[in-house]
Amino acid sequence: MSSENEKPGGGADGGGAEQLALIRETVRKAKVPKAKPRTWRGAALAKGLPVARVVVDKGGVHLDRYFDYAVPEELDADAQPGVRVRVRFGAGARNVQGGRREGGGLIDGFVVERLAESDYSGPLAALASVVSPERVLSPEMLALARAVADRYAGSLADVLQLAVPPRNARAEAKPSPEPPGPPPVPDAGTWVRYGNGSAFLRALAAGGAPRAVWTALPGATWADEIARAVAATLAGGRGALVVVPDGRSAGRVDAALTALLGEGRHALLTAESGPEKRYRQWLAVRRGSVRAVVGTRAAMFAPVEKLGLVVVWEDGDSSHSDDHAPFPHVREVLELRATHDKCAFLLGSTSCTVEAAQLVESSWAAPLVADRATVRAAAPLVRTVGDGELARDEAARAARLPSLAWQAVREGLKSGPVLVQVPRRGYVPRLSCERCRTPARCRHCSGPLEAPDERDLKCGWCGRGEPQWRCTECGGVRLRAAVVGARRTAEELGRAFPAVPVRTSGRDHVLDSVPGRPALVVSTPGAEPVAEGGYAAALLLDGWAMLGRPDLRAGEEALRRWIGAASLVRGQDEGGTVVVVAEPTLRPVQALVRWDPVGHALRELAERAELGFPPVSRMAEVLGRPEAVEAFLTSAQLPPDAQVLGPVLMRPSEPGRARRPGDPPVGETWERALLRVPPGSGSALAAALKTAQAGRLARGGGDPVRIRVDPPDIG
Repeated sequence: MSSENEKPGGGADGGGAEQLALIRETVRKAKVPKAKPRTWRGAALAKGLPVARVVVDKGGVHLDRYFDYAVPEELDADAQPGVRVRVRFGAGARNVQGGRREGGGLIDGFVVERLAESDYSGPLAALASVVSPERVLSPEMLALARAVADRYAGSLADVLQLAVPPRNARAEAKPSPEPPGPPPVPDAGTWVRYGNGSAFLRALAAGGAPRAVWTALPGATWADEIARAVAATLAGGRGALVVVPDGRSAGRVDAALTALLGEGRHALLTAESGPEKRYRQWLAVRRGSVRAVVGTRAAMFAPVEKLGLVVVWEDGDSSHSDDHAPFPHVREVLELRATHDKCAFLLGSTSCTVEAAQLVESSWAAPLVADRATVRAAAPLVRTVGDGELARDEAARAARLPSLAWQAVREGLKSGPVLVQVPRRGYVPRLSCERCRTPARCRHCSGPLEAPDERDLKCGWCGRGEPQWRCTECGGVRLRAAVVGARRTAEELGRAFPAVPVRTSGRDHVLDSVPGRPALVVSTPGAEPVAEGGYAAALLLDGWAMLGRPDLRAGEEALRRWIGAASLVRGQDEGGTVVVVAEPTLRPVQALVRWDPVGHALRELAERAELGFPPVSRMAEVLGRPEAVEAFLTSAQLPPDAQVLGPVLMRPSEPGRARRPGDPPVGETWERALLRVPPGSGSALAAALKTAQAGRLARGGGDPVRIRVDPPDIG
């Protein structure tokens, strides 16, 4: 018997279908409430891309990653990739790689990108504020900074601190001018003196990307030659970047560009400009209003639009190596830019470093040199005086200047100024044994002995007197000044030539130029002023002291300093003469006499290849207290082909001496280990050092350890 609910011939499905239709109709007519907007602590978030990926301004390598933050709705328009922001680091911020909390408080950062969602599933902290809507970090600069950080085992935040200057609100408020049109292609000028000089300029104007190592001829034309290379690049519709070692060199290139192109076509980025002007110039470059930049070391990261040429002048100058982590070198950074941006590269100097020679030997760059006849005509005559001759010379014993030098000074003063290069500034000399040249050191602490008043000896470290000194090597009791300072030399020359004005140029007071009238100009290396019409003669004193430094680059550096000074002297055709007081048989001295810096660099490169020294190999320095260095080396997973040299004790810092970055604190003993790998393993070494340092910092505690890849001084 059937149920009363069943329909004839239908069963239960008939009523079920009617009920389902009724439910569907009811749902269709019902008012469905809208979804609530996403919020963070009650505040609405941005629609579409509510997540900002941020690189925070925390330099430790253990924090070298991006962090995700929520974007409040009111910051949506301004929080675009590339802008500066303030974030609360550690109060809800989640790390992209695992969601850990780090640190605390408000810190600065840059938005890298905007995302629809985060890789982290939990709640995100919100951006605290947008410092400025100005997009100062471009994707190209971010990629370059990441490449530099990886090469030098550093953090991205440290590189960005070097690459992006501090904000100046007044500079940001001023609009940048409209960019000028391309200038005409310049004529080759003095580039015709070089074998492929004219062809190099034509390639730049045509949009090519030639790479060259340029050995510049002596004289003051190098600034104009760089300006013509920049003008040719601008004529092709691209930008150019020139990095020089100091403000004086930047001023010369600035003047040459202004004379060639006029005002408004290039920016000058140096510390002398002041923060507001420098940032305004930098913004003009970032906004594309200016496409040519001349500057010192920090300008290597300048965001030039459509970069077509990078130039580094005097790459052997120590100013090109940054003293802040991760210690990048201008030459290496510009090589990275030339590779990433596929632009032209020009490394120029009157001398030649071993690294420059390697670029040519590896065919990464081509040589840009003049023929020997042109070099001989442009270079001065170089004469030498050895230590043996100096010891027998009555004039030298009286005033440390040999007869040949006196004669060169007298003849030079008849027609113009004479340059005297002294290896150090100041008055207090370092002393050494007159017989065997062993440095005079304190019996108590091994510090250097000094004679500030030329009578009483005392230690430069502990200050103890040394009334009865005797050489520990040969038993000699007579001392000589290893290096007499510029002030002392100026006094001696002033007494010898009382009718001639004497000027000094050094660290405290650097002259930019001097008139072409007869005068004696005493200068420390690198501070030589330019003389109007060139110097008539030059004396390069105490060459053995420069060559005797315990440094792998001592010979290369001495030759670079000598050639830099001699390049300011008139050519042989005009009677220019240079006298160098150094042993004539030494390789750097012979290279100076022949004016062959390239040949010297190639021979140095061959020797370093045989011994496994940089730049043929890659090397890193680990510096710290002995127990910290030992623990670091034990924990680091170095490449299999890595070789550990040392550790060795570092000499304590001298009291009263200006400390350099990385010097051990006064009174503390630190150790240094050198890690060496063959070609091709440099990236693996940097990655291993960075990983070990990150793990060490993450664990916390312990003494600091400094890492420096490709240290400039491995003596």
